[in-house]
Amino acid sequence: MTDLHSPLAAVLWDMDGTLVDTEDYWIAREFEIVAEHGNGAWTQAHGHALVGRDLRDSARYMALHGELQLPIDDIVHLLLDGVIERVRQRVPWRPGARELLADLAAAGIPCALVTMSWRRFVDALLPALPVGSFTTVVAGDDVSQGKPHPEAYLTAAARLGVLPQHCLAIEDSPTGARSAHAAGCVTLTVPQLVPIPAGVGHHQLPTLQGLYAEQLRQIHRSCVSRVVG
Repeated sequence: MTDLHSPLAAVLWDMDGTLVDTEDYWIAREFEIVAEHGNGAWTQAHGHALVGRDLRDSARYMALHGELQLPIDDIVHLLLDGVIERVRQRVPWRPGARELLADLAAAGIPCALVTMSWRRFVDALLPALPVGSFTTVVAGDDVSQGKPHPEAYLTAAARLGVLPQHCLAIEDSPTGARSAHAAGCVTLTVPQLVPIPAGVGHHQLPTLQGLYAEQLRQIHRSCVSRVVG
């Protein structure tokens, strides 16, 4: 079992925009759904507003702004169908993500995937990763309250048997960063499509490329020291 007194006991990964560069897939699919089923207009700004959000929250937003006369779960499944189809054609990995995952595995640091995408999308993606990359997965349909609520990150830490403050979470959006921070995790932000304001999260980097387990340990230790101090 992971040592609860370890300075860094686990790394908790967001998926869309952090592990994989799928945000453009989601936004493209949103445009398609509104064009096919709605009477409203959809914009890039609408798409950016949904980055990191729970899928049912996104579907409600789409129903309102895209004027969709569809049940919320039907909108979610239409989104998932389109993005899963795109991912099966090509998985767009974020630079450095797979290499960092491999180094964490070699260092014996367990990882959890904490995503608002539903499990059937996660299941389409995971076979492209080495077996055992993630010790546990918390998907959007596993929790009752999505990001920015802390439930998903608290659930991941509990499943790993570690305290949230002994975890480092990696996020690309303000919504996800607020979720991880509220759970008590040290939060590393790596913005992709949406800027992350100063003060949301503990540490920010422009990319995961060239990042290794030892550097995450240092980031975690430094952030914990600042918070405690």
